[in-house]
Amino acid sequence: MTSSYLILHGWQNHRPEGHWQHWLADRLAELGHEVTYPQLPEPDDPDLEVWLGELARHLEQRPDVVLAHSLSAVLWLHAVSRGIVKEGYVERVLLVGPPSPTVLAQYPEVAEFAPPPLEFALPGPTLLVAGDDDPYCAGGARAVYGDPLGLPTTLLPGAAHLDLDAGYGSWPSVLEWCLDPETEFTVRGEG
Repeated sequence: MTSSYLILHGWQNHRPEGHWQHWLADRLAELGHEVTYPQLPEPDDPDLEVWLGELARHLEQRPDVVLAHSLSAVLWLHAVSRGIVKEGYVERVLLVGPPSPTVLAQYPEVAEFAPPPLEFALPGPTLLVAGDDDPYCAGGARAVYGDPLGLPTTLLPGAAHLDLDAGYGSWPSVLEWCLDPETEFTVRGEG
């Protein structure tokens, strides 16, 4: 069965070919799936309202699955809290390595992305995956996002921010999850 995927990158990400998101987009397309992996505007100095507009535009295509890394994971939370994303818009969502509010506040370029109050329900199955030692999520992803939102959370040992600096080019378990949501995530190279 063919599915459609929307893959969203984070701050300062210019979609490098070596990143797991680029690798994933290529693998899914090779398997015949529809993949949208847009370059969001001004990734070095993003504007929350502009990125929300871009997300809304891409959601008009009704992707089956959304994968959002880093700043785009927090973008997704803003979109849900504002009602841009409604129940049934997507089948499932993967949030990977969202930065914490305290970290976002340290950088003027992304401070406006600090998450909204986490007092809303996510409109469909959502999984949170993060490194247990993510330097961009002070307090840890489970405590900052997973528990408050009631999200199933997988913490990967030593995976840091799940980016190129942490060695995340190819990441077979994210591909496996795309094809089968019952797949358990593993650290790159395990499995």
